[in-house]
Amino acid sequence: MSAFFVCALGLVVLLSFGRTDQLGNPYFSTTLENLRDVLDWTYLRVVLRSLVYAASAAVICLLIAYPVAYVIARHGGRWKNALVALLVVPFFANYLVRMYGWQTLLSDDGVVLSRLREAGLVGSSFHVLDTPAAVIGGLVYGYAVFMVLPVYAALERMDGSLIEAGRDLYGSPLRTFLTVTVPATRAGAYAGLALVFLPSMGDFVSAGLLGGTDDLMIGNLIQDKFFAGQNWPLGAALTMVLMLLLLVCMSAYVRQTAREAKAARA
Repeated sequence: MSAFFVCALGLVVLLSFGRTDQLGNPYFSTTLENLRDVLDWTYLRVVLRSLVYAASAAVICLLIAYPVAYVIARHGGRWKNALVALLVVPFFANYLVRMYGWQTLLSDDGVVLSRLREAGLVGSSFHVLDTPAAVIGGLVYGYAVFMVLPVYAALERMDGSLIEAGRDLYGSPLRTFLTVTVPATRAGAYAGLALVFLPSMGDFVSAGLLGGTDDLMIGNLIQDKFFAGQNWPLGAALTMVLMLLLLVCMSAYVRQTAREAKAARA
């Protein structure tokens, strides 16, 4: 597996310095033109948008995951496994199919907006699709389970007497949660943030189906350059930028978790 990964990565790196002929066929070269093109504001804007969308989705997933995981871990009782299964089973369906379902559900003439218009809650010009909120919502729906599971595992390992001690010291529920529960489960939160942010950065299905032309992410650009645009070298250069960003984020996660583990041992 390592050999296949290294060989494929090597081809992408070499191709990022390549060119295309008049027919759009790629060939290897030593030009830096593709890397200079990536630094153009047109592409940098998409990279920054991808970072914002992925970070927003990760934060929203974290805000959703803590109450859900807390209820299951602390109050699920003998139904814990069944409740976790209810969260996981829907994600066995193909991701593309689920995004098509959301596209149909949130369309202007879909069930949701039609009922809201009939109730007079939204105007006729209100729409959800082709907006940043729709893209971020799709990312949240697609990867929320990857946040809930590590947070739930951290809460399961947590000593319940810590929460009781916090309450006995006259701490309010919110203060106990922020000063006791969150610090004790940071490892699960860090893992969830990494598991949501990293795939969200490279996602292209949510932006392609739920967003408009102004909501494209770097994954959409890479897909376009390799397939529709017939510019494999530029697509490879964009892929390298994405991989470098993910490597930086992954390195930060590894360093932070190592620091937390060292502090816990001390």
